[in-house]
Amino acid sequence: MPTLPSFGSWDEYFTAFMHGKLCWGSYFDYLVEWNKHMDDENVMAITYEELKENQMLGLKKIADFFGFSLSEEEIQTVAEKSSFKAMKEKSSKTHGAFGKIFFRKGIIGDWKDHFSEAQNKEMDRKFEECLAGTKLGEKMKYGLYCKA
Repeated sequence: MPTLPSFGSWDEYFTAFMHGKLCWGSYFDYLVEWNKHMDDENVMAITYEELKENQMLGLKKIADFFGFSLSEEEIQTVAEKSSFKAMKEKSSKTHGAFGKIFFRKGIIGDWKDHFSEAQNKEMDRKFEECLAGTKLGEKMKYGLYCKA
């Protein structure tokens, strides 16, 4: 994409990412700002991991948040149509060439396999610095799902 910077390697991208040197800014600054709104009544945070743990419960929480009254059958239909498998099967229609990139395996924690040991340690340090002890950090279950 011409509007996005290109990088010669994963290591180059990782360095830019960790220092917020991307066109959309710092991921960590973004998380720190959202943490300030975790108790706002018009904000609901839900994670991919939470939906993988219990998709039906997650969908019920989302429906309740938006004030939708859905039957069990309707929630089941949403669950089926929004499953990783269903979305991956349609990804070329919904995301074009990026479908294969965005919909890889649908498992939790696979990203760690793409990081070097040093990168995993750097990510852990940055998370600890920015989100340890916060409501959003707790919601993300970093220690369970993310920590290398």
